Amino acid sequence: QVQVVESGGGLVQPGGSLRLSCAASGSIGSIAGMGWYRQAPGKQRAMVATITRAGNANYADSVRGRFTISRDNAKNTVYLQMNRLKFEDTAVYYCATNSRLGGSYTTWGQGTQVTVSS
Repeated sequence: QVQVVESGGGLVQPGGSLRLSCAASGSIGSIAGMGWYRQAPGKQRAMVATITRAGNANYADSVRGRFTISRDNAKNTVYLQMNRLKFEDTAVYYCATNSRLGGSYTTWGQGTQVTVSS
C-alpha cells in the first residue's frame, strides 16, 4: 500500500505564493501518476494538476500558467508551486496517486488547507 502526507498549506494574500509538498511512502514502486486535487466549501473535489513518472503534466484550466506541478522520483515527492493566488483558490488540497497511467487515483492524503484572503 501507498501512503501520502501533504504539507505546506496556509494563509496567503491574493497575488501571493505557496508551495505544497506531498511525500509518498510504502509500496512506492507501484506509483504511476501523482496529482493534486482540491475541494472548496460547497463544491466537489476537482483535479488541479497531475504528473506522470516521466514528468508529463496536466493542469486544470483555472490554474494553468499560475501553478506548476513537479515531481522528484528519488524522494518520492510531488510539489505544487502556486503563484498569483486568487480568492477562488481557497480550498483543501489533496495529494493523490494512481498505479497505472490513466487509472483512477486511489490513494489520498488527509489534505492541507489553503486560504487566500486579504
